[in-house]
Amino acid sequence: MSELFIVVGLKAKARTEDQLRRDLYDLVEPSRKEDGNISYELFEDQNEPGLFVFVEEWSSAAARNKHHEYSSHIQHFHANGVSNVDTTRFAHVLKRVAPETKSN
Repeated sequence: MSELFIVVGLKAKARTEDQLRRDLYDLVEPSRKEDGNISYELFEDQNEPGLFVFVEEWSSAAARNKHHEYSSHIQHFHANGVSNVDTTRFAHVLKRVAPETKSN
């Protein structure tokens, strides 16, 4: 398996934080239901309100690319909600270094 981990930080434009929070929240459940999604989490930085962070895990780069390029909810966000994003602060594609922890 060639799992893929992605961390993306999006900073809201001034006075659009609440709307962007709602728009990003609406992406979570449909993304979790997509083929190849292992985990799809949304966070907001406690020290910088309006900085939203996605932490994603996909079974492959192909699954993530299909999500990002063809999913109707992502396309809707790019056509509408992205106007509330000031900047993409970071977008990291990660590879696992230490073995996955096992639950007891």
